[in-house]
Parts: sequence; C-alpha cells; structure tokens
Amino acid sequence: MFIPNTNNKYPYPENTCDHYIKVKMNRGISFNKDYPFVDYSSKFSFKRFWVRLLLRLIVFPMAKIRMGLKIEGKAYIKANKELLKNGCVTICNHVHFWDYICIMKAVHSLKWPYLLAWDKNVNGESGPLVRCVGGIPIPLNDNEATVSFTKSIDKLLNDGNILHVYAEGSMWEYYAPIRPFKKGAASIAIKNNKPILPMAFSYRKPNWIRRKIFKQMALFTLHIGEPLYPNKELGKSAQINDLTSRAHEAVTLLSGQEKSIYPAIYNDSKKIEN
Repeated sequence: MFIPNTNNKYPYPENTCDHYIKVKMNRGISFNKDYPFVDYSSKFSFKRFWVRLLLRLIVFPMAKIRMGLKIEGKAYIKANKELLKNGCVTICNHVHFWDYICIMKAVHSLKWPYLLAWDKNVNGESGPLVRCVGGIPIPLNDNEATVSFTKSIDKLLNDGNILHVYAEGSMWEYYAPIRPFKKGAASIAIKNNKPILPMAFSYRKPNWIRRKIFKQMALFTLHIGEPLYPNKELGKSAQINDLTSRAHEAVTLLSGQEKSIYPAIYNDSKKIEN
C-alpha cells in the first residue's frame, strides 16, 4: 500500500471532521425553509444538461490524466444495477478536490448522483458549479430549514436517485487513514430503506515524470465495493451504529488498509470526557 509523503504540507485539523480549506467568497444565500435544496426548475435543468455534457467530453478525461484515475469494482454496480436504480447512498473517503468528479464518472452510467455539500462551498465562488453537479447544501442552526432539507433528500432517494455522502465530514487532501464516520449516511439510508454503496480511494506511486515535472504526490484508484444493508433485527439506533461501523470497515478495507487508526463512529458528544 503506497502512502503519499505530504511532508506536513497540509494543516490537518485536530478534529477529524473539521475543514482547513478557506472559502474566500460568501454570495449571501440563505439556506432557509424556502430554499430549493433540490432544484427541479427547467432553467436549472437546462444548465445542468450542459454541465453534464462538459463533464463527459472534457472533465472526465482530464480527471483520468490529472489524477491517473483507475476505477475498480464496477462489476458490483453491474451486478446490483436493478437494485441501485431504485436509489442508494454512496460513501467514500474525501481526499482530493476532484474526487467527486471520480465518483460521478464511476456511477453516472447508472444515474447522475447528488451530493451533500458543505454550505460554505455552495455559498462560495464555486457554488453555481457545485449546484450543477448535484450539490445540496446542509443547513445549519435552522430547524425549519432542516425539515425542508430532509423532505427533499427523502423525495430524491424515493424517486430512485443516488445520494453521495462524505461521511468523514470534510476533505483532507492525500490523507490515508479512514477518519471516523458521522451517522448521517446510515441514518438516511435506513430511513429511506436504501442500500449503502461503499467506495474508497487508494494511492499509487507516480512515475518520475509525474513526481518531478508535475509535482504529483500520488495517483488515484477508486475501488467500488458490494452494497451494504441495514440489520433490521436491531432497533433503530443500533441499526444506525451497526451500518455506520460496517460502512467504515468496508471503506477501510477497500482503501487497502486492514484497520483505521480511528474509531468507526465520530463522537460528537459535548461531554468533556469525550
């Protein structure tokens, strides 16, 4: 297993779900109860059509070149095609600015995915593009907005769509250990009776030209695993914990690691002992 030597280049935070990327712009959008978390308007659909065309023709080939992308495990998508076409939640470690492009490339032949996105990214300079590739901002500190957001997510999945969730909570470039997972992905999957499709990025050593001339620390392989299902013999809370733990284990193994240095489930308790 190849692990990139980042030489302390990236200021990974102490809290495993915190962001260290700074978003320079705030477009002033309020993600309240009236915000269209999933935009079904014809104007937005028109813009999204052209973005998807550009993705197929230009961006996907660029990702393959820039990241040295290889995708393994597509047979699991093919074998479970009819099930996954009824809706599913995908998860993956978040290790590059372009890794969601790789996720889209892996699953778009099935359906174009949607993405739970950091609200600051949707409100930032890349916000319009994030929206066009399926970004759905997660509202904070607004109960009414959370209700509207949740209804939108439920409808999306029950209409047979794919929802991608970065269960680690933030992007840490070229990081190797799989960080603890928040329970949201499992909660959403269980509530809507949908499977989780685990994926993981592993790294490959770049050749001399990529290292010295293009300054690449690693090449990327995206591994796709078998769908995971909740254990319905358990109570709801236990189901969420169980599915979160199994999803974390699946992503860890797919990334080429036997185990993570972190616990499977992120502890967001405010108790001082935690």
